[in-house]
Amino acid sequence: MLELRPTCENCDKALPPASIEACICSYECTFCASCVEVVLENVCPNCGGGFTPRPIRPSKDLIGGNFLGRNPAKIEVKHRPVVAEVHARFSATIKGIAPENR
Repeated sequence: MLELRPTCENCDKALPPASIEACICSYECTFCASCVEVVLENVCPNCGGGFTPRPIRPSKDLIGGNFLGRNPAKIEVKHRPVVAEVHARFSATIKGIAPENR
């Protein structure tokens, strides 16, 4: 089950469960859309993968108890700001490769 991390790992912007600005990689590293586009250039600094919008978990029990009330978002913050210069050197080698081909 997705962790639904509460903030952007880079800028610490709040990303509540219903945020349409939350982006994740396949390891659930979580960043805001602005950081993904401007700072990270769609390259995860932790794994090198690409990002996709984070799904939104239903807030109400629509079927089978699968909702935010039963499976709440995480509260632990993972704030690991990216060193822009270091990430730029890393991403320069792979950002031109589509995430599905990395």
